[in-house]
This record gives sequence, structure tokens and C-alpha cells, in this order.
Amino acid sequence: MLGLGVAGVAAAPVLQDAMESGLGAVADKDPTGLTGLLPNGGGFRYYSVTSSVPRKTSADYRLTVGGLVDRPKTYTLDTLKALPRSRLVRDVQCVTGWRVPETPFEGVPLSALLDAAGVRPGAKAVRFTCFDGAYSESLTLEQARRPDVLVALRMRDEPLAHEHGGPVRLYVAPMYFYKSAKWLSGITVTDSVRPGYWEEFGYDVDAWVGRSNGRDDAPTV
Repeated sequence: MLGLGVAGVAAAPVLQDAMESGLGAVADKDPTGLTGLLPNGGGFRYYSVTSSVPRKTSADYRLTVGGLVDRPKTYTLDTLKALPRSRLVRDVQCVTGWRVPETPFEGVPLSALLDAAGVRPGAKAVRFTCFDGAYSESLTLEQARRPDVLVALRMRDEPLAHEHGGPVRLYVAPMYFYKSAKWLSGITVTDSVRPGYWEEFGYDVDAWVGRSNGRDDAPTV
């Protein structure tokens, strides 16, 4: 029994990775979205608002920063990886109810990219677009500059997998997970907040965990 227990502990990470990859591959081609209702070994669900999402690698991934800035810039995956990073360990809370405790995320603080771009006077918000071709999100400029908002490159101390929004996603630690846009491709500084994809369907624009969307979940920070 002890031997089986040790073998189970050793095999768990491999089995979890295989389950996540397999479920992500199936869900990526599931037009019904029903696979998004199934939890994988890590507690996350796979959500996409399109029928499929292209996969990006270091060879073809690009992140643009533009809008009301003095120095627009395009980052490759390698240039993002070379920047100073922060690591946060917080619970992840989905507005649909599931929660994954103590999940490490690591990435470049969004404030650092905004400072490098030189935000112009009159800017009020930041809009995020994604290479799935459909998803979008927004934060106020004050929210975007919080230290717990990252352009994430790693999750659970591993490179961010495609099924979790990789190779780069937004991570907004104190808000419901729909604010953490997956498959991030564009950061645009704007003069006003524009509602994101789910907010057009009635979700709250300010999505603080436990203080929005009619929910009373415990805060994640």
C-alpha cells in the first residue's frame, strides 16, 4: 500500500498535465462548449468564446502596446521573458463558482509595460485584445497599475500552457477570472473604459471578487 501511495504521488503531476492537455485539445474543437463544464485535474475549466484558438509559439507570438502612449512597442515572447518579473500566489475565483486555491502566477507587471510605453495625459483606461479574435477586456488605468496585475508567462511554476491562455495572458488577481484575458495579443491605452466580452452580456465591469456580480465569495487577496 505504501508503494502504491508513493507511485500515485509521483504519477499525479504527469497524469494531471496529460488530462489538462487532452481536455484542452478536445475543448478547442468542441463547438458546443460542453467540455468547458468538466473540471480537469488542476481544478480549472477550459473556456473559449470561439470554436478554436490558434496556437502561438516563441516564433510567431507578438504583443503590441499602443493607443495613448508616446512609445508604442511590439514584444516577442523572448523579449517579455527577459524583463523583470513578479510572482504571486493567490486563489483563483471564477464567477461561475469554482475556485482553485493558492495558484502561483508569474509575469511582467502590467505597470512596467505602461511605464515603458509612456502613458499620455488624458488616458483613463486600458483595453486588452486576444488572438482568439473575439475576446476583450478593460481596466481603469488605476486598476491596471496595481502590483497584483500581471502580463503572465507562467502558472503553477510552469510555462503558461495553451489551454490556460498561453503563451501569455492577463492576470488580475483581485478580480473574477474573466478579467484575466487569455491568449493576450494587444494592450491599448484609451480615454475611457470599454466593456469587455462578457460585460456586454451583463457581467460587472468592476469585477472585484466578493463585491460584484451579486456574489459574496471570499476575496482572493
